[in-house]
Amino acid sequence: MTEIPDGAILQRDDRTLAIVPRTPVGLVTPEQLEAIAAIARRYEVPVLKITSGQRIAMVGIEPERFEALRQQLKMELGRAVEPCVHYVQACPGTQWCHFGVQDSIGLGLELEQRLAGRPTPAKLKIGVSGCNFCCAESYLRDVGLIATKKGWDLTLGGNSGGRPRIGDVAAKHLPREVAISMVEKFVTLYAEQGQQQKRSSKFVEKMGIDWVKSELGLD
Repeated sequence: MTEIPDGAILQRDDRTLAIVPRTPVGLVTPEQLEAIAAIARRYEVPVLKITSGQRIAMVGIEPERFEALRQQLKMELGRAVEPCVHYVQACPGTQWCHFGVQDSIGLGLELEQRLAGRPTPAKLKIGVSGCNFCCAESYLRDVGLIATKKGWDLTLGGNSGGRPRIGDVAAKHLPREVAISMVEKFVTLYAEQGQQQKRSSKFVEKMGIDWVKSELGLD
């Protein structure tokens, strides 16, 4: 394929496509699920795959059907391969979970609204966990927030890929608005000073967590 449509992901056969409709922090409505199922049947999408980022990938779309499928889906497409903020994942938090001590869903939705799609040197993922059980895998995300009874702990430079890395703890017990501000500042810092195609884990390792904290005003 010579030109890949915006938001599409070329598959291994170099012909068919996949898309990942945005489902911020993994929340979907019955109407969205029904629409995805109906459109998958109509356009004979062979695979629907729940991803590690709490999204539903539609895989194996025939190229000639892509544009019509996208228009009828009427959902914003998430990013999966581009160098940008891909998604924010979150656990149920205090809205639904017995163990939650902070509102991870609300905080995750705000971060998704502010940051999803923002350009970065490589893909960047954010995890927001409503307690120290860390069900949103915050320590293994580029940016992690873990709730405590006193606020939010901030971790930076995590990675769950081929060279896994536990994120460095940059701050503890941050108030909600300060936590949001620190996440935005780190994404901006990484975007401005990170090396192209190098994940934030490499950036934090290279610069050192003390330097990063100093740049964020956390020292």
